[in-house]
Amino acid sequence: MLRQTPPNTSWVSDITYVRTYEDFLYLAKVIDLFSRRVVGWAMDRTMDKHLTIRTLMKAVYRRRPKQEVLVHSDHGSQYGRADNLAFMSDHFGVPSMSRRGNCHDNLVAESFFATFKKQVTRKKIYPTRDGV
Repeated sequence: MLRQTPPNTSWVSDITYVRTYEDFLYLAKVIDLFSRRVVGWAMDRTMDKHLTIRTLMKAVYRRRPKQEVLVHSDHGSQYGRADNLAFMSDHFGVPSMSRRGNCHDNLVAESFFATFKKQVTRKKIYPTRDGV
């Protein structure tokens, strides 16, 4: 069960894709559990460690945490890579991962993307990545 936390103490992160006629565009975001606001996001042609690190960099730059921040994500390989873990360690991040195959562990992030897909990408294919 999620408990209310002070700002910048618990973040959740996830990645989804947006369809284009060129290919997919991947969108990663970080949400502060206190405000439920997106505090960092990035898009890229590939879903790799650079996407997640850039997303976390933006969150750290915008929020400038002064204490440890629990950064929860699903079990995606991008989040468990050494580079990603090192970045979190260097910037007050404490990694937390969902149990394998359990989307309910990352409910806030999953819910955000469900709404995003209904409002922005539902039954829509963008002509280009730049058009997204």
